[in-house]
Amino acid sequence: MGTHAQTAAAKEAREKPSAKSRRRRRLIDYPRRGRRGVRRWLPSWRQCLSVFLLTAGAIAALFAWVYASVDIPDENAAASQEANVYYWSDGTQMVSTGEINRQSVDLDDVPKPVRDAVIAAENASFYSDSGVSPKGLVRAVVNMARGQETQGGSTITQQYVKNTYLSQDQTYTRKVREFVLSLKVDRSKSKDEILQGYLNSSWFGRGAYGIEAAAHAYYGIPARHLNPSQGALLAAVLKGAEQYDPSLSAANHRRAKARWAWILDRQVTVGLMSGRERAKYRTFPEPYKQSRSTSLSGSGGQTGYLVDVANKYVRQRTGLTDKDLARGGYAIHTTFDKKRVLTLARSVRDVLRRDLDPKTRKEDRGVEVGAASVRTRDGAVLALYGGPDATRHFSNNADTSGVPAGSAFKPFVLAAALQDGLNPKRKGPGGMTPGEALVKGGNATYTALGDDLGARRVREVAEDAGMLRSSLARGDDMFPLGTSTPSAVRLASAYGTFARGGLQHDPYSVTAVTKDGEEVEGLEPPRTRRALDQRAAGTVSRVLRDAATASIGPARGLDGQPVAAGRTTDQDRFRSAWFVGYTPQVSTAVTLFRTREGDPLLQPLSGVGGPGSRYGNALTERIWLGALRGVDLAPGAGPKVEEPRAPASGDGG
Repeated sequence: MGTHAQTAAAKEAREKPSAKSRRRRRLIDYPRRGRRGVRRWLPSWRQCLSVFLLTAGAIAALFAWVYASVDIPDENAAASQEANVYYWSDGTQMVSTGEINRQSVDLDDVPKPVRDAVIAAENASFYSDSGVSPKGLVRAVVNMARGQETQGGSTITQQYVKNTYLSQDQTYTRKVREFVLSLKVDRSKSKDEILQGYLNSSWFGRGAYGIEAAAHAYYGIPARHLNPSQGALLAAVLKGAEQYDPSLSAANHRRAKARWAWILDRQVTVGLMSGRERAKYRTFPEPYKQSRSTSLSGSGGQTGYLVDVANKYVRQRTGLTDKDLARGGYAIHTTFDKKRVLTLARSVRDVLRRDLDPKTRKEDRGVEVGAASVRTRDGAVLALYGGPDATRHFSNNADTSGVPAGSAFKPFVLAAALQDGLNPKRKGPGGMTPGEALVKGGNATYTALGDDLGARRVREVAEDAGMLRSSLARGDDMFPLGTSTPSAVRLASAYGTFARGGLQHDPYSVTAVTKDGEEVEGLEPPRTRRALDQRAAGTVSRVLRDAATASIGPARGLDGQPVAAGRTTDQDRFRSAWFVGYTPQVSTAVTLFRTREGDPLLQPLSGVGGPGSRYGNALTERIWLGALRGVDLAPGAGPKVEEPRAPASGDGG
């Protein structure tokens, strides 16, 4: 063999792997042989392709298994709602809100522009997509990993599936089931059936499930009568009634108006409305200010107001939303005392029936009353009167601001002065001491006292005693005379601070909430704190006992202790009357004012109740006495005041 042939054979022998080397060859060449440095750790394109195909195959197999194993559940069973049950303080049942406020309608009963508004706002590709949004699923998973909300990005089909078949839990497994069920539902139902189910199952706020209930709740009309502008507003609140119901706050109104306009513009953009049609809707379609929900229509009376206050407290303390509560299943234990609630309502009804004559005396028309009783030792709300009937009179007069406190605010001015070292015997401009001026209704003394203290200091003491900062007026010359507008609940609670020697408790109305046997956290009773010096609080109480005697006579509680009270007088220049009195156990505030339909301002009280009512002040005293006589006052305590009192001399406002 020649030299060249020998060399070629040797080279071939070297390059050809031996049997032994072939036996040592690895199934997966990684790290890669024959490579050095970083290249040794870089996979080949064949390896990358293999990994991709294996992963894709595994995911496809897993999805196929999940798809095959997930069945569409029974729609009616999954969509059924539970009742919320509310209990009196003694543990007996107060009311069950078992009637779900929903009336399903056919899609043909929903005007096409209203349907188009919902589609434009929620899922413009609804009629052409597969029922799911892969991007939305990925976004939801990422948000859950970050601990954020998963809302947003779901198709109408996915939202319908969530409303109808699944729980509202934000978990990975629930999102995957939602995705798979949406694919199946999209294949088994027509798009019109899905849209109809979505419109009938969605939450619109105000206790309303479904477009029909929402149309009544916001506009007092059936869904078939909604116009395109109203439909755009209802489509806006689908994003979250707590943020977009325009009647809840000024911020909500701004958000709702902006989203309403965007939805109308969006319909033009996606071809669901012409520009000419859009131009017709430039005025925001204001809904009713109060809810037209009928979920408590069978309860009537004060029950709706009690539920309203309890729900508000639960939302503030636990993070549960209106939507959560409306889904039902909660047992809510309240502080409300059934006997006190009934007695308070009866007292209001009796006094108004006896002393008002709206048919023949126009000054008696539009009279409103609000009242609340709070336990002084811990702030529990025992009773309230929100109006004649919660199913007809929607505003809760016991838990709303807007009615000036007048001279009922003066005890906080006196408390601030005593906290800062005022000599209680120091005489003011009218020749009276602050205590005498409070009893006799003198305003000049308290105007001067407010000037000496400064509005900021008075506000601090009033807030410490339990008044809400948002209800306190700006600090002008009238501020010490009661331009602030607390609710009856808050004013009764703040007077309870005087009754407890300066110890303050925020009012509370719910002791416990449970669902499926589990207790909801966040409902521990408010803590006790020192708000006023004991000596200052005691001095204010002594003055208020003199004021009560001057107003209702020598009334005493069941324990023999005299009643203490603050009140407005006929010297006040505000269009409201208040009487806030307390025994050592209970503080009750009663307010009276007049309204007129279409006029946002309070109406004058002159002439209300005839010549003996003293601008309505005698009526609030009588309501207070009637409510407390049966539960806290000794029999026969406190005379009725029938004749007007002579105005105080020398210190009138």
